[in-house]
Amino acid sequence: MVDRFQIGVIAGTHGVKGDVKIFPTTDDPARFKKLKTVILAGRKSESVVAISNVRLSGKFVIARLEGIDDMDKARLLRESTLWIPREDAVPLPPGKYYVPDLIGISVRLEDGSVLGELTDVIFTGANDVYQVTTPDGRNVLLPVIDDCIIELKPEEGYAVVRPLPGLLDIYL
Repeated sequence: MVDRFQIGVIAGTHGVKGDVKIFPTTDDPARFKKLKTVILAGRKSESVVAISNVRLSGKFVIARLEGIDDMDKARLLRESTLWIPREDAVPLPPGKYYVPDLIGISVRLEDGSVLGELTDVIFTGANDVYQVTTPDGRNVLLPVIDDCIIELKPEEGYAVVRPLPGLLDIYL
């Protein structure tokens, strides 16, 4: 289980007073308005900074970060990432998991054999899809539906799956 989550990437500056334009990597960009501090991770260092003057602008979040008071300082933050500790994350309902907690878990078939490692979660709109990378490097896509995902235990590091009939035939 990860101890912090990325919530955004600084895409550039906004105005001349040091505001930054953030591309949110969270499902709910409005959550930035509730934050008091974020972890700012640059190329060489990271620090906890206060965040204020948060507003939404199209697909971006515009904000002021503590200690950044002009456009030149803000420009240096381009491509830096913003993180929050797990305790500041939005609570999830039972049976729901954060994607970073799923990445890297072992995916097993019902007979106990290892299919591979969960390497990505793809959001399709209808249902999510788990990308599983097999030991020989092939990618298998599994729909996240009750008929296919039998058991999901990221806190224990594994999932048990029952691929739909014929599904593995196209991959293996």
